[in-house]
Amino acid sequence: MTSTADHVALSRFSLGDFAEQDRMAAWRDLYGRLVLQADLAPLSDHPLHADVTVRVLPGVSITSASMSAFCYERGAEQLADGNDGLALVVSSHGARMMQCGREVTSNAGDALLVSSADPLAMVCPAPAQLLCFHVPRAALAPLVSSVDRAVMRPIARSTEALKLLTSYIGALEDYALATPELCHHVAAHVHDLIAVALGATHDAAVLANGRGVPAARLRAIKADVIGHLNRADLTVVAVARRHGVTPRHVQRMFESDGTTFSQFVLGQRLARAHRLLVNPRYAGRAVGTIAFEVGFGDLSYFCRAFRRQYGATPSDVREAARRGPVNSLCTP
Repeated sequence: MTSTADHVALSRFSLGDFAEQDRMAAWRDLYGRLVLQADLAPLSDHPLHADVTVRVLPGVSITSASMSAFCYERGAEQLADGNDGLALVVSSHGARMMQCGREVTSNAGDALLVSSADPLAMVCPAPAQLLCFHVPRAALAPLVSSVDRAVMRPIARSTEALKLLTSYIGALEDYALATPELCHHVAAHVHDLIAVALGATHDAAVLANGRGVPAARLRAIKADVIGHLNRADLTVVAVARRHGVTPRHVQRMFESDGTTFSQFVLGQRLARAHRLLVNPRYAGRAVGTIAFEVGFGDLSYFCRAFRRQYGATPSDVREAARRGPVNSLCTP
């Protein structure tokens, strides 16, 4: 399935959509030779499996895949397509890659930059989650001291820029990227983070530190907060510790975004409570139970904050939702 707009395209490929007898051909010919411009072969004794999502933005395409064990080869026949782009590959399982006379076995979570302009072989000996960033060479060349020297040099999973990059992309899954401007900003952030992970030039590093890296770090911290809303110990100190920065640094990032850490947490908790209150699946759940589930320890404080935010009590919002949208007192 593919959805497109002038500025973004989202494609999905799953072997589950094919009859079992057609899956090998679909994987090898449709996905391998047509989409990847490469030869794919399964490893023996591993059931064939592939679920792939590709998001194409201006200047970068991002592939997220769940794959069974496989061999990948891009040889002379495929190189005739003229693609000289670069791909940063992150695998949840160790993989072996061979390119430009070098053979590298990466560890789980490490990244490796490869070139589409040179023959490449890759063996992933076990099922894995793959994250690949395909970027035009011209986009990275001005940002990195030497793109060619960066090819086939592993980037450890502990590298700060790589952690930010993967967190940033994970958070983006919840966003539609509805405008061309937003898509261009996201692509620029991805370029910056890849460049910093590879070893950016001084000028590019300064630019990235003023553009992509802070944005990616803040988005990762916001995703962390949203994932822990139900925790009573959700504090700026705990979040800062998880991200290896000081609490004051976290506070400054939220201030630069026009809010505070506490205001963001409160707004997210109230929004989650509102979604639960208007959802018929939770109609039998008490207001107090919902308040505690989203992280409030004081029911009276929750009700006061909720009314300030939505102009109605939690019970009134629930009742309005039950009656239908015509009589709703407020909107989510």
